[in-house]
Amino acid sequence: MSEILDRARSQVLNDGVGLDESQILDVLRLPDDALPELLQLAHDVRMKWCGPEVEVEGIVSLKTGGCPEDCHFCSQSGLFASPVRSVWLDIPSLVEAAKQTAATGATEFCIVAAVRGPDQRLMDQMREGVKAIKAEVDIQVAASLGMLTQEQVDDLVDMGVHRYNHNLETCRSHFANVVTTHTWEERWGTLKMVRDSGMEVCCGGILGLGESLEQRAEFAAQLAELDPHEVPMNFLNPRPGTPLGDQPVVEGKDALRAIAAFRLAMPRTILRFAGGREITLGDLGTRDGLLGGINAVIVGNYLTTLGRPATSDLELLQDLKMPVKALSETI
Repeated sequence: MSEILDRARSQVLNDGVGLDESQILDVLRLPDDALPELLQLAHDVRMKWCGPEVEVEGIVSLKTGGCPEDCHFCSQSGLFASPVRSVWLDIPSLVEAAKQTAATGATEFCIVAAVRGPDQRLMDQMREGVKAIKAEVDIQVAASLGMLTQEQVDDLVDMGVHRYNHNLETCRSHFANVVTTHTWEERWGTLKMVRDSGMEVCCGGILGLGESLEQRAEFAAQLAELDPHEVPMNFLNPRPGTPLGDQPVVEGKDALRAIAAFRLAMPRTILRFAGGREITLGDLGTRDGLLGGINAVIVGNYLTTLGRPATSDLELLQDLKMPVKALSETI
């Protein structure tokens, strides 16, 4: 146990070199009594290579439900007997959501659509929405619209979208057990185009999709290879009517171990608390995660599930003496 942590301390904390796949697996296999030391190391790595600031983001769904894909965790799929039905958000509502997000102190506002990839209608609405937001709200605009063509990537850059989210969801070897209507490689292709365009890449996934510890380590290593600007850490919140609706929730200690392992794999990356942390970690675990490698949060609700009140997260950051990153620092 001490050998694993000593090696990680030397390699990651001192030299800034992330753990490889086999080393990540060693960390994920550490016993519970090693967790406090592991979380402290991950926090030390975060503080040294990222600093104390925490980036705050809000998200809103421009187009909800009715998605043609079969991601087994998602209630927005039109293929499952789940309660979410197709709804479009109008531009005034989008601007109002951006204003409410900015009022929390957030510097990021991500527009999300439940689609395989954007059609011309969605791209036109994005252009109108981004323009309207930038005219009235001092906030960075990010997007998550599924798989893209090169022309669509170029259009988003032209609109002023500075960061694009497209999650790999899980590791390559497990992906076909979670999604069958498109491939892991298709997602990877979109991410490479986004990175080459100059937009920041936001790419993470969901833990608790039935993956093994080995596959969890594989996933962290694949994300490290992509070298995204930001990695959202989601934990499965099983949705009724989906194929993974009866999947057990990730244990809190396993979630914290994973957070620390991902930090040690990617010492300089923004690691963001995202969906599922409320049921997996609760208030105490949320605090432990912020002291164990996390340096960004999504505040408020998610796309189809409830989150913590923004005030709760902001009060916790103040209590931990972790300053919210200023807008000028995210440009």
